[in-house]
Amino acid sequence: MLKLYDYPDCPYGQKVRVVLAEKGLEYETALIDLRKQEQRTPEFLRLNPLGKVPVLIDDDFVICDSTIINEYLEDEYPSVRLLPEDSFGRAQVRWYEDYCDNEFIPYTTQLLVQLRKSDAERDAQQVEQIRERLRRGLYLLRDRLESNEYVVGKEFSLADATWAPRMLVLGRLGFEFEPALASVQAWVDRVRTRPSVRALGL
Repeated sequence: MLKLYDYPDCPYGQKVRVVLAEKGLEYETALIDLRKQEQRTPEFLRLNPLGKVPVLIDDDFVICDSTIINEYLEDEYPSVRLLPEDSFGRAQVRWYEDYCDNEFIPYTTQLLVQLRKSDAERDAQQVEQIRERLRRGLYLLRDRLESNEYVVGKEFSLADATWAPRMLVLGRLGFEFEPALASVQAWVDRVRTRPSVRALGL
């Protein structure tokens, strides 16, 4: 039985949960409460010395980092494929996944932190700078989705699993898709209907 060490609101754990669901894999969850700093306990640090969720256990194997976990699941459980067959397509999936992980998700997290502050404490200039970086990501996505059903081609992939969780919370961050982003809105509506994404409860 697979075991996933995770925190419900973690977007990196969410992308792994989407992939597990897409592949129809059963697993048990071990909650690591980030608010209580449980990722810093000696027990958890033995699993992941970086002190980050998610962590996947598969028999005696311990796999850390959401991207590496999803690649492992793709290799080990290939009955449902989430990477293209061709090398260029696989490279594209990995690039858009990396962009989301290292650019889009961190800025959404920064914006969430700012919006939780009172008006007096909030840094309005920083908020606008963050929103501009996120707009850049949305238009990058639009350029893909104007000619593709999903981020890379016609099939749902690891890239879509990565983008979906944070895209579904943009409304809470005050984002409305302007007409120029109609293809992005259509993609959001499309992935929202997938059972794997609906299960996140976002």
